[in-house]
Amino acid sequence: MRFGFGDILAYVVYPFVVCKRRFPLMSFIVSRIITMLVILFVLGFAVFGLMELAPGDIVDQLMMQQLMSTENKIGQAEQMLAEEQLAASRRDLGLDRPFYEQYGMWLNRVFVHGDLGVSLISRAPVLFLIGSRLVNSMLLNLISLVLITVSSFALGVWFSSKAGGAVDLAATFFALVLHAFPGILLLILLQLFASVSGLFPVTGYPSFPFSENPGRFVFSYAHHIFLPLLAAFLGGLGGTMRMIRATMLDQLGQPYITSLRARGISERRVYFNHAFRNTLNPYITGSANLLAGLFSGSLVLEIIFAYPGVGRLMYEAVIQEDINLVLANIMFISALVLVGMVLADITLALVDPRIRYGKE
Repeated sequence: MRFGFGDILAYVVYPFVVCKRRFPLMSFIVSRIITMLVILFVLGFAVFGLMELAPGDIVDQLMMQQLMSTENKIGQAEQMLAEEQLAASRRDLGLDRPFYEQYGMWLNRVFVHGDLGVSLISRAPVLFLIGSRLVNSMLLNLISLVLITVSSFALGVWFSSKAGGAVDLAATFFALVLHAFPGILLLILLQLFASVSGLFPVTGYPSFPFSENPGRFVFSYAHHIFLPLLAAFLGGLGGTMRMIRATMLDQLGQPYITSLRARGISERRVYFNHAFRNTLNPYITGSANLLAGLFSGSLVLEIIFAYPGVGRLMYEAVIQEDINLVLANIMFISALVLVGMVLADITLALVDPRIRYGKE
């Protein structure tokens, strides 16, 4: 009995089809996690490939710094010795191998040994450097996400009830201005305001540690973070509020809403028990993109306000050409964003069963 490629493929795929039918939600979650891992793998491969195309490497950078710090001219013997040292350093770091082999070595070190390596500049463990900054970035971005979510739903639902009125037109115009306003210009204006007025610090983080005085640190942190938080909030409010308002108006125009009103259902129940619930689906999908935008925007925000987060750490690593730190930062931030997207997809599948069954 001969088996063709189609028969073999059917035998391989059949268990997954059965699992999807019997456990649709679990299959949906597993598929999203597998997709996330594949994307991370491809992203890491691309990052190593791009680093290979970049001129020079960290060894050249370190040697250049040594040459610039040396006042005397280097003789021929010293130059030959320097070239031998460069070759030896590249061998020690694995930079003399093709980028795909370097990527394989990095994956082995990370997943088998649980080691992200050390910073080539500071010699500190990469995991320690990222961990010390991650809490600050997570705190800033999650507070921004909560404020944007609460404000967007409150304003979007309220303005949808005033559709066509003067208040709604003014709010729509304001939201468009916020959405179209360049984020970096907003950051610069807020930084300038802090510098001129003196009402807020020009930096986004206190100058003393939490352990020195916890109570004073909390109040100082709230004072320092106000302007960076305001910038992130205004940057995400306009687009999110417009999306909530538009979705509410779309739901209010659906035939089922007309039927509910014809049955004498109160307007409050129509708004909050039916139309409002159906605005959750597009927001859950959009919240993942919003979180990704907050993390990518925090790179510039943390630089301008000298906020010690992973975005500023990435900037410092790129300036210093610290490859280990750059790669770990890119993969770590990408993983956080992808995890947020996977959680959004899972939440959407829990809210709307049609998603997990593949009917929408």
